[in-house]
Amino acid sequence: MYSSFFGFKEKPFTITPNPRFIFLSKNHKEAFAHLLYGIDSHAGFIELTGEVGTGKTTVLRSLLNQLDGDTYRTALIFNPSLTAIELLQNINHEYGIPCEEQKNSPLLHSLNRFLLQQNTEGRTVVLVIDEAQNLDPQVLEQIRLISNLETEKDKLIQIVLVGQPELREKLKKAELRQLSQRITVRYHLCPLDFNDTVEYIEHRLEVAAGESLEVFSPGALKRIFRFSGGLPRLINVVCDRALLIAYTKGSREVSGRMVTAAIDDVKKQEPRVLPLRIIRYSAAVVVACLAVFGLYGIFGGHVATTEISVSAPEPTIVNAAAPQTEQSAPLDLQSQLAGKAEGESAAAAFNAIARIWGVAPVPVEQASTDPADLEGYAVRSGMRLFLTKGNLGALLRLGYPAILELSLPDGKGLRYVSLVGREGGLLVVAPAFQGRTAISSSELEKLWSGRSYLPWKNVQNLPLVSKLGDSGESIKSLKLLLERAGFYRGLTTELFDEEMLAAVKRFQSARGIEADGVVGDRTLLLLYRAGDLVGVPRLVEKGES
Repeated sequence: MYSSFFGFKEKPFTITPNPRFIFLSKNHKEAFAHLLYGIDSHAGFIELTGEVGTGKTTVLRSLLNQLDGDTYRTALIFNPSLTAIELLQNINHEYGIPCEEQKNSPLLHSLNRFLLQQNTEGRTVVLVIDEAQNLDPQVLEQIRLISNLETEKDKLIQIVLVGQPELREKLKKAELRQLSQRITVRYHLCPLDFNDTVEYIEHRLEVAAGESLEVFSPGALKRIFRFSGGLPRLINVVCDRALLIAYTKGSREVSGRMVTAAIDDVKKQEPRVLPLRIIRYSAAVVVACLAVFGLYGIFGGHVATTEISVSAPEPTIVNAAAPQTEQSAPLDLQSQLAGKAEGESAAAAFNAIARIWGVAPVPVEQASTDPADLEGYAVRSGMRLFLTKGNLGALLRLGYPAILELSLPDGKGLRYVSLVGREGGLLVVAPAFQGRTAISSSELEKLWSGRSYLPWKNVQNLPLVSKLGDSGESIKSLKLLLERAGFYRGLTTELFDEEMLAAVKRFQSARGIEADGVVGDRTLLLLYRAGDLVGVPRLVEKGES
């Protein structure tokens, strides 16, 4: 309806996947790199998880398009209702293996012959199973048995399990522990950050129109991001509705008010498009104290990504706020927080950490009223921004200054304060509250949403993903960091070799994170911390030099 009005050759925002519109954010590229690394290193089992609408299908399409037929043989299974026998039959069918058997043993035998033949011819066989969270335990056990098909030196088949976060919970069950232990590469795909959300929208508009278009106002883009949480599927729904509203008003620019109207429309007519994660966060603001702690461990990603530890604490749901009791946050703290606008408190908290890192703070006159601009502040200051989710103890063990997101009661929204150190049993925060810089952890935890933002500088400008087989001066620098941390004793060459891989895994295990051997953002941050590098601040105990 609105396509010709805006000059689109086709609708830019549809839920149905279209290869022409594929957009790889830094999150998707990082997920893609992990999958490709796991396949090419013959890891055996690889796991990709993500909420509904984060773009798992986009990553899979890009991966399967990348794997050429001369080097790889691929199969995609997308039917969670299969029995164990039906799964084997489907796998054999996808690989073109002629077999009409109805029993497990001959089906496995035929598959094994095929895998050995492909291995002899130098091909890597890849099996991708989507919506794996819906598979019965018996079917998952069958998948484990398939992974037993191997030679003395190599895994004959690389299995990629893709699913929603429930897959991770299912694999924690006792009867599936053998399968879980075999997964050597795990990646949790988080939503887009604000910058990627803007690029995603602009990309789809350009593909649809054949030229670059500026249709959404800055205010509209911010409202889309805040509502969608960076979920591509939800972005598509809201943008499509907003374009329709603009068309009916005869406007070729989508304003913030139009997006608000579109959001209201989506909430009323299509509640099913709202993923559980978005519902949780919305409830935290509207109801006040519905806070989700420890969803995926201490690291989530740079307002989007990085590997998620399998040892993440279980979520704890706090009941909706009752009238003021001794369990509620002190009223004076609440009132002081409420006295500063959301965006103003975000800028002030960011500036407190910017000064610690030695970078220029955000000028007051440039401070946005929208806390979503934290990412923009970090970029302008030459920093990166990570969203962390977890409990306060895990954040303190990480040891970096961080911006805490606080949720005020009575629908008063969010506020921000920076955790910069400790003083005895108290936490040192900035900016100060009427002269108070030290606050008890219990005071903060009653308001803390469980989300923190960690601005940081990549002080050695090292790659954000380094893995086995990589080479260059940066690998030498990583080896020196591992050596400084006491985990590497080999030659400091420029090759990411097996000796370095073992050292990385030892370091990761010692830090209580997933030992996948890949130096991602989280591992790099911990290496910087372990190396006690000049220019890398830490949470200090007041009184330390």
